[in-house]
Amino acid sequence: MKPNLLIGLIVIFPILVGLSCQTKTKEAPIISRDILFGNPDKASVQVSPNGKYLSFLAPVNNVLNVWVAPAEAPEKAEPVTKDTLRGIRIYFWAYTNQHIIYLQDLAGDENWQVHVVDITTKEDKNLTPFEEIPGPDGKPLTLPNGKPLRPRAQIESVSHKFADEILIGLNNRNPQYHDVYRLNILTGELKLLQQNDRFMGFQFDDDYNLRYGAQMTPDGGMELFEPDMRGGWRSVDKIPMEDMMTTSPVAFDKTGTILYMIDSRGRNTAALIALKTKTGEKKLIFEDPKADVSGIILHPAERNVQAVSVEYLRVEWTILDEAIKPDIDYLKSVSEGDINITSRTLDDRFWTVAYTLDDGPVKFYLYDRSTKNARFLFTNRKDLEGLKLSKMHPIVIKSRDGLNLVSYITLPWWLDPDNDGRPDKPLPMVLYVHGGPWARDSWGYNAIHQWLANRGYAVLSVNFRGSTGFGKDFINASNLEWGGKMHDDLIDAVNWAIQNRIADKNKVAIMGGSYGGYATLVGMTFTPEVFACGVDIVGPSNLRTLLETIPPYWKPMMDMWATRVGDLRTEEGRKFLESRSPLTYVDRIRKPLLIGQGANDPRVKQSESDQIVKAMQEKNIPVTYILYPDEGHGFARPENRLSFFAVAELFLAQHLGGRAEPIGDDFKGSTIQVPHGAEHIPGLKEALEK
Repeated sequence: MKPNLLIGLIVIFPILVGLSCQTKTKEAPIISRDILFGNPDKASVQVSPNGKYLSFLAPVNNVLNVWVAPAEAPEKAEPVTKDTLRGIRIYFWAYTNQHIIYLQDLAGDENWQVHVVDITTKEDKNLTPFEEIPGPDGKPLTLPNGKPLRPRAQIESVSHKFADEILIGLNNRNPQYHDVYRLNILTGELKLLQQNDRFMGFQFDDDYNLRYGAQMTPDGGMELFEPDMRGGWRSVDKIPMEDMMTTSPVAFDKTGTILYMIDSRGRNTAALIALKTKTGEKKLIFEDPKADVSGIILHPAERNVQAVSVEYLRVEWTILDEAIKPDIDYLKSVSEGDINITSRTLDDRFWTVAYTLDDGPVKFYLYDRSTKNARFLFTNRKDLEGLKLSKMHPIVIKSRDGLNLVSYITLPWWLDPDNDGRPDKPLPMVLYVHGGPWARDSWGYNAIHQWLANRGYAVLSVNFRGSTGFGKDFINASNLEWGGKMHDDLIDAVNWAIQNRIADKNKVAIMGGSYGGYATLVGMTFTPEVFACGVDIVGPSNLRTLLETIPPYWKPMMDMWATRVGDLRTEEGRKFLESRSPLTYVDRIRKPLLIGQGANDPRVKQSESDQIVKAMQEKNIPVTYILYPDEGHGFARPENRLSFFAVAELFLAQHLGGRAEPIGDDFKGSTIQVPHGAEHIPGLKEALEK
C-alpha cells in the first residue's frame, strides 16, 4: 500500500557528471556526455544486516551489477550478479546475510521478476520465472502488438523475523490484481497467502500478518479494510479523495499494535501519527505547516520512530529519539551536504551514510556507532572530485492565482560570478519539467541541470501545482488541470525568469520526460508563441488514449484518474480529455520538436509518440523522432542515454545557440532508430550512417 503505486508517470535519469577537457578559457570546459549520462562508479551502497559485508551497484562491462565486499575491505569487492543487458537498479539484502535479492524486467516493460543470488557461490535463481497470464479461454493474454502479457512481481513485505522468506505480489492469475505469496528464497517455494480480486494494496506487520487492504472508492478516495477472521473483510477507515494522495499507512511498531500513518485529514500538510489499532486512538507525532512529512527513520529492530523529515526548499530532519542525536550531530561534522542514512545493521551498530551536494559527487561513509567514527568509502563519481560545477538555487515563484511554486534554477557558473542566481545578462533557458505529475523537483546534484548549464543555458525546474510534498491543497489544485492551470504555472515561471532578466524571451525551450513530455507537447500546442523549441521524452500526446492503454494493474486506480485527470468512462469525460490533449491541436505547432520514445514503455505506449508524429507528417510539420526498441519508460541503458542526449544537445544548440559537443562515438552500442526527421538536425544522418 505504498504511495509509489500512485506515482503515475515518472522518468528518472541517473545522477552522473564529469570532466573531459582542461582547456583554459573564460568559459568552463565542455563536460563530456559520457561522464554526465554514463554509469556511476558506485551507487546504492548498503551494509548487510549483520554488518559483515558492504554492497553497491557498479558497472561490469558498462552494465550495472551488484558488488559485495568485506565491510572492512571495500577494495576487495567482487560482482555477484551477471546482468549483461539493462543493468540492475533495485536490490536489497536478505536477512540470511548470504543472499542478495534484486528485481529485473525485460527491455523496460516493468514486469519485474524476483531474483536471488548467493554471494558465496554466485548462483542466481529467478524465483518468479512466469512468462504468461492465462485469459478466460485459457489462452495467454496478449498486448496490442501481439506480444504476450507478462506477469509482474512486486515486493510486499520483508521481515527480519523470517530470514528465508519474503512476501511478494503476483498478477499471474488476474492481471489487474496481485495475489500475495510467501516466497522461500532458498527453495523457491511459493505459498498463497491471499488471493486478491479487489484490493490495490496491502499492509503487513513484521509477523507477516495481513492487517489491512486498500480499495479505491468511486469518488477517488480510499477505504481501508481488515480481515474479519471469518474469511471476509470489514471497513475500518475511509480516506476522502482530497486526502488520498497525502494519507497512507506506513509501518507497524514492534508490537504490531501501533500503526504509523502519514495523514492529512483535518489539516493541509500531511503529519505523522501513531494509531492504536485496538482502540482507534490517534496520537500526533510530528507535523510542519509548510510541507508534508516525507521521510521517516525507524529503528531497524525496535521499530520506533527516531526522526522525520520534511522537504520544502530542501530536506530538513527533526530528531525525535534522543538515542541517535549524538550520532546525527557527529555526522553533521564529517562532511558538507545533506545526510541520508541508506542502510543500518539489525543491531544498529553500523550505518551507511551518503552526503548529497548540488555541485559535487555523493560521498559514501560507513559509520560505526560504537566508536562514533565514520570511515570514508568512495564517491559515486570520481571524475567529479575537485571539479567546479554550478550551484542550484531554490526560489519561490508566485503563480497568477497566488500559489507558491517552489522552483530551482541553475546557471552557468562563469556567467554568475557572484553566485546570486542572476546572470550578467539574459540567457537562453531550458524549462525542465518533472514527471509524475505526482512527484517533485528537489535540491541537489542534477545531471540534466549540470549538462544544460555547462552548455551555456539557464535551467529552471518548477514544482507546479500537483507536485507532492507541499500539502493536499496544492495537490488538489491540480485536479482536472492537466493542460490547464498546471501549464499556467509553468508559463508564470517562464515569465518570472524573463522579467528578472534570467531568460532571453526569444530563446526559451521546454523539455521533460513522462508528464514533463506531455507538458512539452502542451507548450508546443497550447502556448506555441512562448517556446523556441521542445524536447519530449516518453510524453503522452492524447490523454484519452493514454488512459485507454494503461497497464492492467493500474485499472484498480481508475477512479483516481477520473477525479484528477478526466473520466474516460463518460462521453463528457472523453471530450474533456481530448480538449486537454496536444494531439487535438497539432496544427498549432510552429516551432521545432524532438521526440524520444521507448518501444516497450508500459505506461506511455509507443503509440502516443507514433500518433503525434504521424499527425505532424500529414500536416507537413517538421519533427524529429527517436525510438529505442530495447527501452521502456525512460532510457536505462547508458549507450541509449548518451545517444539521445547527443541528439538533444545538437537540437538545442541549433535553436537556442548554446554550446555543443560533437556526437563522436556516442551512438556506439546504442539501439537508436530515427523513424522520421533525421534531416532536421545537422550531423544526425551522418552519425547514423557510421
